Amino acid sequence: MIKETKKVKSKQVLNDEMDSEEETPKTKKPEDTLDAFKEESSENEEPKQRKSNASIPVDKFDWDEFEKEEEFEGNKEDIEKKYEETLSKVIENEVVEGTITGITKREVIINIGYKSEGIVSINEFRYNPDIAVGDKVEVYVESAEDKRGQLVLSHKKARSFRSWDKVNEAYEKNEIVKGYIKCRTKGGMIVDVFGIEAFLPGSQIDVKPIRDYDFFCNKSMDFKIVKINPDYRNVVVSHKAIQEAELEKQREEIINTLQKGQIIEGTVKNIASYGVFMDLGGVDGLIHITDLSWGRVNDPNEIVKLDQKLKVVILDFDEQKKRIALGLKQLTPQPWDSLDPNLKVGDKVKCKVVVLADYGAFVEVYPGIEGLIHVSEMSWSSHLRCAQDFLKVGDEVEAVILTLDREERRMSLGMKQLKPDPWTTILDKYPVGSKHSAIVKNFTNFGVFVELEEGVDGLIHISDLSWTRKIKHPSEFTAIGENMDVIVLEVDQENRRLSLGHKQLEENPWDVFESVFTIGSIHQGTIVSFNEKGATVALEYGIEGFAPVRGLVKEDGTTAKADEKLDFKVLEFNKTGKRIILSHSKIAEDANKTPEELAAKEKFEEKSNAKKTGRKIKSSIEKTTLGDISELAALKDEMVKDAEKKARKAAEARKESVEEKSDTAETPEKDA
Repeated sequence: MIKETKKVKSKQVLNDEMDSEEETPKTKKPEDTLDAFKEESSENEEPKQRKSNASIPVDKFDWDEFEKEEEFEGNKEDIEKKYEETLSKVIENEVVEGTITGITKREVIINIGYKSEGIVSINEFRYNPDIAVGDKVEVYVESAEDKRGQLVLSHKKARSFRSWDKVNEAYEKNEIVKGYIKCRTKGGMIVDVFGIEAFLPGSQIDVKPIRDYDFFCNKSMDFKIVKINPDYRNVVVSHKAIQEAELEKQREEIINTLQKGQIIEGTVKNIASYGVFMDLGGVDGLIHITDLSWGRVNDPNEIVKLDQKLKVVILDFDEQKKRIALGLKQLTPQPWDSLDPNLKVGDKVKCKVVVLADYGAFVEVYPGIEGLIHVSEMSWSSHLRCAQDFLKVGDEVEAVILTLDREERRMSLGMKQLKPDPWTTILDKYPVGSKHSAIVKNFTNFGVFVELEEGVDGLIHISDLSWTRKIKHPSEFTAIGENMDVIVLEVDQENRRLSLGHKQLEENPWDVFESVFTIGSIHQGTIVSFNEKGATVALEYGIEGFAPVRGLVKEDGTTAKADEKLDFKVLEFNKTGKRIILSHSKIAEDANKTPEELAAKEKFEEKSNAKKTGRKIKSSIEKTTLGDISELAALKDEMVKDAEKKARKAAEARKESVEEKSDTAETPEKDA
């Protein structure tokens, strides 16, 4: 039994154990046991003449010669019993503590005080690359002996066996643990902590943004356990929490030493659309985009780059919120301080458009010096548009300085001042009654804005578009961008307004229509459209009239429909209001009436018309006197008498026509 046990150990390992200065207190070395056997044997037996291997020094000990010796064969059982007493008892399936006695490229040799040492794969120690000979580690005893008599140990199982207890203890005590980053996963990394796979979120790897996650794979780092879910056996760790605790101390020290106006060096940590974050050595500061340069900056990437080291000045800081405002442009001279002192209002300058807004354009006159060209200063036109209609970003234009405030560092410019004002000669170029061609620029509910030339706009009221058509919106008559012939109706030079007309290019047809569409005359028309009150009827000469609902009933009792052609009788003609009232029903009604009824009706209508005329005359009088009243009364009597005479003449004429018709009807009867 002794021989087999000795064979398990290599000669090199035995020699290392013998040469080591520090020995495990609980474990006795084999050579000490042999010396004890030698002394005990020498007391019981007489020494033999044959030379024994037991007297040879350890460094020259020969195992082959030792195996051939039969000096202790008689007391083998006693020797084995005493030897086993020097070894610790090992219980399988338990976790014990051992000492690392050797490390190779593939294996770690561990002594747990048993008769043979155990070998563990070095891969089980990947989480701790700093292991060394003499370190105490926990191992799990899988088997006291395998087929070769080797002690089978596992460090991984020992860690896993007690892992949850260690994890919970580290979480409760807020302790720092060591872990091994195994691989990358979605949203973070997988970390081996005490044999348990924990999750390391990407945001918790470092205080700085991570650009390459693979850089951290297969590395050991310190972590804090920030979350545990026992039900799902999930563990979340953080390396950033350790850094933040250290940085917090540094941050407090740095903030206590900060002063406004202090110049410090930092590293560009992150770039956002609104500014640049700087790492000042444990504390972060922000350079707003407006503090990067005296000129306008559209993108911070134009000025700085990531990881670039810059000197910045502290503009302000808040100790409570731990915010630090930094500036970069403040380290360079203010361009307004070096502005040409001879520059004055009225000077022409060349500038470049840097920003466009609806109300104007910001232009760079000199590096770091900007001015505003308002949209009203881009054209002499009173019809304002947006700046995008005149300019675009990057355009180089010439402008005139309108205002210059060096103290407030403001400048306004104009472009239209480079051209003469067309309104100074507007009366000579566009007199009242002159005809011109204009371009339609815009619509409103009340009319059309047209442009005669750049800077000269005019308005055509919707009522001045057509003599005959009833237009609800100008888009029914024309379109934007079309050319239109106009005539100047009125000029207001002081307020820069032109009143134009289109229908005035032709004679007013209503002067002719008054004699054509007399009251009582019958005309053919086509129903165009309907509404709640009646229908619009298209008459000859392109004119339109209106027929009330009661005037659309036909002889058979049905109502007229759209696109139907019918005869209509004129009931009212209003030249001023451009209105003609029609009726189809009146034709049939008048045909069925007797001459006496028709005469009475006409007499009534004439009287009503006379009354209307009197009311109109009365309303037109601004001041009334006694003489005026008497004259009006006389005028009224004359109009009434004239109306009665006309009614009598009309009745007599109808009576004669009826008698003629009756005579013609009696003549055939006599002939028969």
